[in-house]
Amino acid sequence: MADGIIKKLSEDVVIFIFFRLPVKSLMRFKYVSKSFFTLIESSTFINLYLYNTTASRDEYILLKRCFIQENNQYKTILSFLAGDDDDYLNPIFQDLDVTHLTSTRNCDHDQLIGPCHGLMALMNTQTTILFNPSTRNYRPLRPSPFGCPQGFHRCIQAVGFGFDTVSNDYKVVRISIIYKVDYDDEYPEERERKFEVYDLGIDYWRELDNLSQELTTFCVTHCSQMFYKGACHWIASLDIEAYIILCFDMSSETFRSLKIPESCHIINGPTCRLALVHDTLTLIYYPYPEPEIPLEKDLINIWFMKEYNVYESWIRKYTIRGLLIDSPLTGWKGYLLLYQSRNGCLMSYNLNSNDVGEFNFNGYPKSLRAIVYKDSLTSIPRESEHTKQVYQF
Repeated sequence: MADGIIKKLSEDVVIFIFFRLPVKSLMRFKYVSKSFFTLIESSTFINLYLYNTTASRDEYILLKRCFIQENNQYKTILSFLAGDDDDYLNPIFQDLDVTHLTSTRNCDHDQLIGPCHGLMALMNTQTTILFNPSTRNYRPLRPSPFGCPQGFHRCIQAVGFGFDTVSNDYKVVRISIIYKVDYDDEYPEERERKFEVYDLGIDYWRELDNLSQELTTFCVTHCSQMFYKGACHWIASLDIEAYIILCFDMSSETFRSLKIPESCHIINGPTCRLALVHDTLTLIYYPYPEPEIPLEKDLINIWFMKEYNVYESWIRKYTIRGLLIDSPLTGWKGYLLLYQSRNGCLMSYNLNSNDVGEFNFNGYPKSLRAIVYKDSLTSIPRESEHTKQVYQF
């Protein structure tokens, strides 16, 4: 019957109707008829659907948070949220316990990265899970085979996830430092740095050589990664005062850097976080969370880079004073700053009205991560057509 309806309607009309539906509804139509299934599974429709959702009402929030358990280990929960006209967040799926996919020993080593063409990565020092929050499909990636010799310790300093438009493949990046183990030395000796890349299409990890020594000696700030304009971006420092945005191009596999408009400090603040607002590279400067913040430091500056890779295009768009914040999480709707409070609550600050909002979502302090995403049908590549490596939450 459905096939007969499609024959009466043009494909353009069907596509227009399907574009109005969320992924959850589209999944039901896939199995109504063979014609619907073929259309929804086609790469053309998947790409058009991904780039058709442009309004803020099409945006969702993925929230990661941790809870401490009796054995001093951590449980990790993902919450899938949608906003309403009153800027409040409501669950669209039941909360998902992903403790078995993440670290139970530390609450802030699990990183959420994305979205990239509709996919996200949940990463810690050992594990990478690639998933689509709309279809709820996921794939655990093969662990890196690279270790270090006996008597040495490998510290993962930064991770990244993005898409290489030249090879048409997703990639994972890891930056690590090899230290010599010395239990008597408070500051162990750094021996070398390792740069690893994982190619999803061929399921293969490899190490990079012959990289620029000038840029590979930077220390990367925790939780500062973002994929934008074909490159992974991190806040990094050469010393305690000289901060930059460190970029790794996914296609050329080379490092470069962007200058930041203000200085920041790892200890006394201000510290800074990368974000995307209106598809513009954004830097959020905020006070280091001390017990008492001096009045001259108690401000948040938000900078936009109006023209990418042009230092002169940085403009300070907002200045916020007196907002008690642990760290910013993400921008939402173009006028809301989502952040976590010092006691682990999800909060919002309205950049237009200066109103502060508190949501009914909390976790262990400093464990919250949040990403804005849009509905996507993007499938996760498999290692082999004959082996099932993609699962569903």
